[in-house]
Amino acid sequence: MSENSQFRFGAATGVGSLPGGDAREAAKTATGTFEDFPFLPELPARGPGADMIGRTAGMLVELYARVEPSGWRLGDRPGRDTKRARSWLREDLDALEEHTQEYQGPLKVQAVGPWTLAANLELRNGEAALSDAGACRDLAASLAEGLRQHLAEVRRRVPGAQLVLQLDEPSLAAVLRGRVKTASGYRTHRAVDRQIAEQTLRDLVGTHPDGPVVVHSCAPDVPFALLRRAGAAAVSFDFSLLTERDDEVIGEAVEGGTRLFAGVVPSAEGPLSDPAGSVMGVRTLWRRLGLSPGLLAEAVTLTPACGLAGVSPGYARQALAHCVRAARSLADNPE
Repeated sequence: MSENSQFRFGAATGVGSLPGGDAREAAKTATGTFEDFPFLPELPARGPGADMIGRTAGMLVELYARVEPSGWRLGDRPGRDTKRARSWLREDLDALEEHTQEYQGPLKVQAVGPWTLAANLELRNGEAALSDAGACRDLAASLAEGLRQHLAEVRRRVPGAQLVLQLDEPSLAAVLRGRVKTASGYRTHRAVDRQIAEQTLRDLVGTHPDGPVVVHSCAPDVPFALLRRAGAAAVSFDFSLLTERDDEVIGEAVEGGTRLFAGVVPSAEGPLSDPAGSVMGVRTLWRRLGLSPGLLAEAVTLTPACGLAGVSPGYARQALAHCVRAARSLADNPE
């Protein structure tokens, strides 16, 4: 069993992003819907600095980034974009603190992981930080220190919370397979050695020794085995992207104590199935793997497939509430 296997995760939670720009309304939704596993919402609709890359760039220590027409680029000093990112994060933390008075239990916070950050942050020459091994090391070290400070701040504001750190790594599979394009778009960056990728992630997991780390990717080909070895207590993924060739690594993960954050509720707007229908695929997977149905509630947290920034506020609220109902269905009828 993993060292975090006894941690009391909630049965359902959100991925991170929500639509709109009202921090208080978002915090009210995230804490009110998931009474036993709320999360710190992200609101990218506010603009640069509230997006996932800008938000995490604002957490970096002694590294700064600014917005260029091509995206976020590292620079020499904190500018307007860094200050805006930090200001919005403080606003989000203020709202979360307001809605978590006396709260005790798991609370999830999100940040972009080192490899997705390296694939999306540009160096001064316009190429991704991924192109320079030294830049990748510096970026990961800066992120580690920034995360330590961020977690300490959340802990100060919500002292009863048991913090869960989620590292968002949607670009990880592309980084490992050498599929991240260069600035010209005509070539791709060389694949990162899997041992280096694993060690870097292990170092980032080590920034949160007091609680579990979840790694999230809503892209295909999630490297479950690598993430387990790097120390992730849970893996968050889009359940619809699984294929039967993933069965073996998922079975090994569950039996090894890794929790699955199964994204079963669509993150694109549309009609929602009944709660039992939403978890039918999870039950089918369990039967195929020969796992005990009684293990479901102990091994699975339900989420949307990915972030909900691109949907209407009404659908976002429905999708999050649907996760809670689907989790209840899974627990009540594991067979």
